[in-house]
Amino acid sequence: MLTIASWNINSVRKRLPLLERLAEHTHADVICLQETKAAAEAFPTAAIAEMGYVHQAVAGYKGYNGVAILSKLPLSNIHRYPHCDRDDARHISATVDGLSVHSLYVPAGGDLPDIERNPKFAHKLRFCDAVADHFAGNHGYRDEIVVAGDFNVAPLPADVWDHVKLSRIVTHTPIEIAALERMKRALQFIDTLREVVPAGDPVFTWWSYRAADWQAANKGRRLDHIWVTQPLKSRIAGVEVLMDIRHWTPPSDHVPVVLKLRKTSPLPSA
Repeated sequence: MLTIASWNINSVRKRLPLLERLAEHTHADVICLQETKAAAEAFPTAAIAEMGYVHQAVAGYKGYNGVAILSKLPLSNIHRYPHCDRDDARHISATVDGLSVHSLYVPAGGDLPDIERNPKFAHKLRFCDAVADHFAGNHGYRDEIVVAGDFNVAPLPADVWDHVKLSRIVTHTPIEIAALERMKRALQFIDTLREVVPAGDPVFTWWSYRAADWQAANKGRRLDHIWVTQPLKSRIAGVEVLMDIRHWTPPSDHVPVVLKLRKTSPLPSA
């Protein structure tokens, strides 16, 4: 079994002890991080290596953004991708155990869902288009690819606490959902969580810091995703959202998503 976890950690240095707890809790072979908020020279490479993740691919940025792939297995073909002419550490990939693994952090997009009045929102949509173009232009449908990260879009009605209210709020607007769908169609990616959890069942990975009791209010959104290409579909053994980690202190406002892949596809029944 190959276990891949993805987490918007919201500062890797601030939550380094929580990363160690996550590693012990999941025994993940690979951990994809987003929003590490550390330049490459400030990334806690040695401390993470002591946790068993001696192989690391890091795209850092001082104070914000930042993505990383941490692995117990060797990494090769490490690439950092600037999209929309901005090298702001939002997309990195590496080959792990024969798979092309990507850690991706889509821009949040600000508060106003208007491309004319909000440049951040317009950039978010351009970024999604650029990522879609990247996958369509550099990979094929037979490639074995895992894309994990904070996509900052909750695509389905059950991915938000109130579909009607949130359809006018950034992360769940129709235009963002369409942009994410284009990313998905680029290589016919599979939303692994919705392979094992029905599309109508509410699942969230993010809860605002503003809620005094986030769990009681449960006004969450599913912003964090792990997608795989079609050749990996039969290898999906399980997907889990680690909701309890939201209680760990100091908490990130996101919780990890964990994918388990079989080493090989199961044999067809006789």
